Amino acid sequence: MKTKIAAQAVAITLSCLLAVPLQAQSAGDQTPRVEYNPGFKGAYRPGSVSPAGFADTSRVNDLIRAGQLYLSLDDAIALALENNLDLELQRFAIQLARTDELRARGGGNLRGVQLTVNEAPAGVGGPGSPLNNSAAGGVTPQTAVPLNVTDTQLIAQSVNNLAITGAFAPVNGPAIPLYDPTFTGSFLAQHLSSIQTTTTATGSQYLATNNFNTNLGYLQGFSLGTQVAGTFQNQRITQNVLRNIFNPYDITSLGFTVSQPLLRGFGKELNQRFIRIAKNSGRISDFVFQQQVISTVSGVVRLYYDLVSLNEDFLVKTQTLATAQRLYEDNQNKVEQGTLAPIELTRAQAQVAAARQDRINAEGFVRQQELILKNFLTRNATLDPLIHDARIVPTSPLVVEDQPTQTISELVKLAIVNRPEYQTAQLQIENANISLEGARNGLLPQLDLLGSMTNTGFAGEANSLLPVPGSGAYLGLGGGVGSALGQILRRDYPTATVSLNLTLPIHNRTAQADLARDEIQLRQTQIRARQLENQIRVEVEDALIALQRTRAAYDAAQETRRLQEQSLEIEHERFSSGLSTNFLVIQYESFVAQARSSEVAARGAWAKARNQYERVLGLTLRNHNVSVDEAVRGQVSRPSTPAIPKN
Repeated sequence: MKTKIAAQAVAITLSCLLAVPLQAQSAGDQTPRVEYNPGFKGAYRPGSVSPAGFADTSRVNDLIRAGQLYLSLDDAIALALENNLDLELQRFAIQLARTDELRARGGGNLRGVQLTVNEAPAGVGGPGSPLNNSAAGGVTPQTAVPLNVTDTQLIAQSVNNLAITGAFAPVNGPAIPLYDPTFTGSFLAQHLSSIQTTTTATGSQYLATNNFNTNLGYLQGFSLGTQVAGTFQNQRITQNVLRNIFNPYDITSLGFTVSQPLLRGFGKELNQRFIRIAKNSGRISDFVFQQQVISTVSGVVRLYYDLVSLNEDFLVKTQTLATAQRLYEDNQNKVEQGTLAPIELTRAQAQVAAARQDRINAEGFVRQQELILKNFLTRNATLDPLIHDARIVPTSPLVVEDQPTQTISELVKLAIVNRPEYQTAQLQIENANISLEGARNGLLPQLDLLGSMTNTGFAGEANSLLPVPGSGAYLGLGGGVGSALGQILRRDYPTATVSLNLTLPIHNRTAQADLARDEIQLRQTQIRARQLENQIRVEVEDALIALQRTRAAYDAAQETRRLQEQSLEIEHERFSSGLSTNFLVIQYESFVAQARSSEVAARGAWAKARNQYERVLGLTLRNHNVSVDEAVRGQVSRPSTPAIPKN
């Protein structure tokens, strides 16, 4: 095929120009940074989250020469790994999952992780492609006029949800202990005045009281469900009361309480279930990112090879226009010589107009696809004039490869191991089982063992209003706060309590319903996981069938194009000898044009089938030498290859 030979010649020429590779790109590590302030004071200051990056790496500018973006498939993939905003979004999603683990270690509830992946836009060469791939069996020349000029479906992205639980894992069961220690403190100053109906106690018509209360508290939970609370209280009271032995006086107490659940809420594994779920969710987030990388790379491959096909189709349309133009010029000469009727010139002119219309359409499709691809590979395709105005020159030809030789069973096993969606589904089932532990434990009665010990101190100054000063000194309670604290430390007035508290719901219907609901959701999750496994099996076989079908279609299109070109050559010879008509020549030219476009479309369809085959097997990253670690950093180490050395 002349078009294919021309495309290969362009590729070989560009490969010669790509002799000197660029050095590795200077893009820095784009991994989002989430930092927390250390120490006691740092706990009360906001940490920092690195800002989102909206600047493109230098790779894209290094590939632009004289207004042309010379782009190989490897460079296109590298640009996407560094600049694609879907990947930048998922980099922050990884850090989002890490915050859940930190939250769980403090005893907080989980907020969940993102399980959605953005798919690449369909592009002009996607479903409903405008490429002319109709069968070369018509009898009249045709041209296509696109009616859907601005189809947003071609540029819009779809979302793939990897969740199989329907919603975030349930959180039924006993509350998680508060692992982070909590200190509380309060101070109260109060003045109270009240009218008295007798002067016996106060010696006046009103009672005046000044209260100064200081309270301190400490609370911490532990993985067995244990709760430890400590309290310190001091109350200083001054009153205008004649009969008080001490005025003012201090009442001080220091106590500790330990609460240990024995049934509901007991167990290390139970109370650390959120931490376990958060760790699994972190792994899930990693798999979601890997799936986003696969989606992005697969989208780049598809959009890139669609652009290659559209360029090849544009060359076909250009060649068809040139052929029609030559026929028109030949007919014009024959009409001027009087050997051909003028009507044949009109027919040839109509063929030129139709071919020109097809070429205009093909060029428009190329420009649309370039816009979509640049927007997918960069962050500023519409803002940076250099990128916006650059025309893409694909330098990697589309080469049809041999068919795979593995059996369906071997391919399915490979897909099950490699597909991130399957690994994500298994972790979601594990999280559902962990959460179910809480619901089962919530069915038990509440039986708590509580123990408390409190030491109390009392001290004050002798009431100067008493008729006999110092009458309370014999109690040994004189002095101020220091004396009360001394009594606490000496344990002069201890109080100890041990109690066993039982809460026994009679019907327990709420806990039973929660457990049943969580078990039902677990069964649904298991069913969805099996559906996913079955879907993977079907996808593998379907992708293999599509690969075989498109390869056979391409071979047939090649043969059809070759035979149609031979038929056209024969018809030209017959026309030159006066044995054929201008109408038949035009008809055969139309057949050849359709056959060439069909071959381009068939090769593009094979590329899509091959791309889908790699994706359903989980081989996209391996086959295109993509490192997930580099994708996380947004920093690709392999160098780019410029099309033309800098002057």
